[in-house]
Amino acid sequence: MELKDKLVSSFLAFEEEYGGENDDLHNIRNQAIKDFEQFGFPGRKEEAWKYTSLKSVLKHDYSFFPKKNDSIEYRDIKEYLINDIDTYNLVFIDGVYASHLSNTTHDKIDVCLMSSALNKSPYKAVIDNYFNKIAPKNGINSLNTAFTREGAYIHIHKNKMADKPIQIVNFSTGKETAMFLQPRNLIVVDENSHVQIIERHQSLTDSPVLTNSVTEIFADKRAIVDYYKIQNDKSDASLIDNTFIEQKAESLCSVHTFSLGGKLTRNNLNFYQKGERIDSTLKGITIIEGKQHVDHNTLVHHIEPNCESHQDYKGIFDENSTGVFNGKVLVEKEAQQTNAYQSNNNVLLNDKATINSKPQLEIFADDVRCSHGCTIGQLDEIALHYLRSRGIPKKEAQGLLMYAFANNVLDSVKIPELKKRINTQIAHKLGVEVGFNL
Repeated sequence: MELKDKLVSSFLAFEEEYGGENDDLHNIRNQAIKDFEQFGFPGRKEEAWKYTSLKSVLKHDYSFFPKKNDSIEYRDIKEYLINDIDTYNLVFIDGVYASHLSNTTHDKIDVCLMSSALNKSPYKAVIDNYFNKIAPKNGINSLNTAFTREGAYIHIHKNKMADKPIQIVNFSTGKETAMFLQPRNLIVVDENSHVQIIERHQSLTDSPVLTNSVTEIFADKRAIVDYYKIQNDKSDASLIDNTFIEQKAESLCSVHTFSLGGKLTRNNLNFYQKGERIDSTLKGITIIEGKQHVDHNTLVHHIEPNCESHQDYKGIFDENSTGVFNGKVLVEKEAQQTNAYQSNNNVLLNDKATINSKPQLEIFADDVRCSHGCTIGQLDEIALHYLRSRGIPKKEAQGLLMYAFANNVLDSVKIPELKKRINTQIAHKLGVEVGFNL
């Protein structure tokens, strides 16, 4: 049985267990599975998926219904958490909430579970207004909606600032032969509020895992959202990460994506600017090797005037790895005085490595400042020779040049402890023992 057919059949068992919890959600799920039946998984005939094939990750016989696992202890996951600082933690093991590893709150802000929010009356107004409102209808998103059960629910109330960062961490144990996980996150940041969020998906064994994650983020007037994605998984772990952000007037939202490992990673990141004086920032660092594949597919939709967006993605590719950047800036006719910047710069360390880059501008306004650009090349031989002439070994010299190449993305990380962690991971990926100072 093909994976698509198995998923449709499994939906009946899923609805039998959870369908009676909420009539509105029941209707949403049923429509979503019909949409998935219609659209299916995307293929390379679709322009947005031209350079990324899912065939290699869809061939496994996945399990869809994980059971609660209390055998994982803090010592097993400590290395994957940013534990230098105090944070709220939402930890999920094989898609199931791990209360003994998490700490939530309802004190002025809500940091809790999606399953609770979907089925309890205190959250009904937020769910009705925001759940499943901006994720476009397609095979991948609809599949996640059909099986929506668990994930993070975060609501930062008006004029509040989250007193510490929030970590959302999804672990897979490998106890099943292969696991298909579908977390769903909803993040609502009210007017004049601020939150910092760190998200990670991590396998604890080498068993195949495919994660299809959907996150909807709503930033109201003058809200500030800093979102960080750490993607440094094992070689049999694949991730399709779908994040959709709607911004209101004068809000500031930034997403930093650090793609350092995993079999196949696809990041669908869409910003929708619905107000004036909005600032959207999208930055990413990709460092991969072997046969790893990372695809960044971005959209910034400028709808109203006097807004800005900044995209800056850096990629370093070694061996037989493949990178894809498909970034689009869409400026509507009404969005005058838009300032949009898009850049994708890549270094190929091996003649077998590949990067497919397609920066795009689609502009219907006539009073804008928009630019885009792409570079693909190798390390600067002159700079490398200069460092080696100063007594720096070749490997360390290459590491320094590559670190300098990616450093401007790190500069805008606002959590010092996270910045230090990413800095260490990059040094490890580059294979150097150089003490980079921040």
